[in-house]
Amino acid sequence: MDDDDDAVRAVYDLSYRRLVTQMVAMCGNRCEAEDVVQEAFLTAWTHRDDFAAAANKEAWLRTVSLNLLRHRWRRARLSARTLPKFRAELSIDLGAQAPENHVAVVYALSQLSLPVRVTAVLFYVADLTVAQISRELSAPEGTIKARLARARAQMAGHLSDREEADHV
Repeated sequence: MDDDDDAVRAVYDLSYRRLVTQMVAMCGNRCEAEDVVQEAFLTAWTHRDDFAAAANKEAWLRTVSLNLLRHRWRRARLSARTLPKFRAELSIDLGAQAPENHVAVVYALSQLSLPVRVTAVLFYVADLTVAQISRELSAPEGTIKARLARARAQMAGHLSDREEADHV
């Protein structure tokens, strides 16, 4: 193994679990999240020069993972339009040991528009600041704050509706 391979391995050891957690929050499916993160690391390995030049390697991998998810979602939407009889309800699969409240939060996240969901996950799951999210998404800080406010309001509605349904 050369230095580039060692660098990818070091980032893998440090960031893999964190990235999978963030992608699970994005897509609601642990297997799909693991797939896109592993594919992002494969992309890092095959594009070692670009990866080595990245100032924030985890952000680079998160961007690749998110782009892979977007591609999968576009392909699924296209399939749903061309094959409407195969449409399926949203299936959230966090694994057998996932607490019910985690499933509720991921479901509430899944109801948000993609830009709002990405912003909420980066803020609440990845623990990035508004300024960091603004840089990573190339969006003004005011836009990030508005998306976070929208996410809080919409998720509160979904989570309170679910809580009320559980008590009935």
